[in-house]
Order: sequence, then C-alpha cells, then structure tokens
Amino acid sequence: MFKRLAHINIGATDLAASERFYTEILGMEKAFDFVKDGEPYGFYVKAGGTTFIEVFIQSEPPTNDNILLKHMCLEVEDLDAVIDTIRSRGWEVTDKKQGVDQSWQAWVTDPSGVRIEIMQYTDNSSQFTGETCAVNW
Repeated sequence: MFKRLAHINIGATDLAASERFYTEILGMEKAFDFVKDGEPYGFYVKAGGTTFIEVFIQSEPPTNDNILLKHMCLEVEDLDAVIDTIRSRGWEVTDKKQGVDQSWQAWVTDPSGVRIEIMQYTDNSSQFTGETCAVNW
C-alpha cells in the first residue's frame, strides 16, 4: 500500500540556518521554497528519490508540548564517508555504532535541535530480516 516516506515536516527556529545545515552541511539539494505573504516560510530538500524533508519556520521555541520532531532517519550507503564529510564542514556528528537493529548509525543535530539519525543498513539489519530488536533505553 505504501511506497516510501514522502516527506517529514519539521519546524525551524532559524530558517536560514536550517537551510544552510541541510544544503551545505548535509549536502542535500533544495527542491523548492515556500513563501507566505512574500516572506520566506519554508523549503523542501531532496532526501533521495521522491522522499523529501519539508521545513517550515516556527516562531515559538520548542518545548515539551511543542516539539519540532523526535528524530528522523536518513539512509546512506557509506556512513564513514558521510561522517567525514559532515565533520569536514565544521559540524559535530557522533562516531558510528551498531544499533540494536544491526544497522550502523551516527547522530547529528540541526540548528533547531532536531536529532537526525544517519543509518547504513547491513545484511543483518532488522529492516531486512524482520528480527525483533531488544532495546535497553
């Protein structure tokens, strides 16, 4: 029934900083902009195929009742190269580790505090095997 994730919508407390992060730090291509009353309101970035991240300005700072997003996950083919690229662009990213789903992962945070998991699947990833993940958090 579903083909793939179409897009994720996130709020941005600083739209320009978020656009720079997604396009210059992560290297994603901007697809198009949103404007409201002639002012920048948001943008779409390409996240592979027909999957996008939609970013809208959020004037209110995030709170527990007004979160931007818990996290989103972006699949990559070479996690080590992505980590090196992000670090070379002056942004912090965690070292890679293998998650309980047997996929490699690293984490980065955008300028508005949205946590992004960057994942590289393995042959043993639960996403392919269907194995249950025992979590300890």
